[in-house]
Amino acid sequence: MSLNSIFQYFVPKDRKFFPLFEQASANLIKLGENLVEAVNTDDIAKRTELFKEIEKLEHVGDGITHQIYLELSKNFITPFDREDIHHLAGALDDIADYIHGSADRMDLYKVTIITEPIKKLSELVLQACQDLDKAIRELRNLKNIRNIADSLIRINSIENQADYVFNSAVADLFEYEKDAITLIKYKEVLSALETATDMCEDAANVLENILVKNA
Repeated sequence: MSLNSIFQYFVPKDRKFFPLFEQASANLIKLGENLVEAVNTDDIAKRTELFKEIEKLEHVGDGITHQIYLELSKNFITPFDREDIHHLAGALDDIADYIHGSADRMDLYKVTIITEPIKKLSELVLQACQDLDKAIRELRNLKNIRNIADSLIRINSIENQADYVFNSAVADLFEYEKDAITLIKYKEVLSALETATDMCEDAANVLENILVKNA
């Protein structure tokens, strides 16, 4: 048995951070689901309501992040490295911010015609959030390291797919879209969605660091 394993045996079971991280990742799934529903409906009024729900969920995420930081300042013993807890909380919050930012851009810029690349990127964001949630729920005991690693690999693959969709969509915009304002609007939305997948990969990288240090 390693020294780290012996030490962890005497550390009290965490009742603060794991539940908060699980709440944060579950909230990201809700954000992703609302985003996918919004871009797949032709009902503008319903889409607007879904965008409002995304804004509410982003505020919920802010509250969870604040609570994690508060617990970090209050607790001397943490389930894993304090810096990693801080980075993971920040990374999850960034994902929520960019999902909300994507919806906000569509709403404010009055992007009513939803293109296939926007739909595809939204689906990829949701898939990445679902895999993050799976990985985070395995952190409590680190017994299923293979499951966590598989989720992290999928997130990396999703981010690569998002890069391809984004680059192809922007190339098509420059080739076929003649109205400069419309081009800028769509590029801004696509960029925010692609960045959301980047933030998912950032969170996956933090989880990978936690595995290396604690496995």
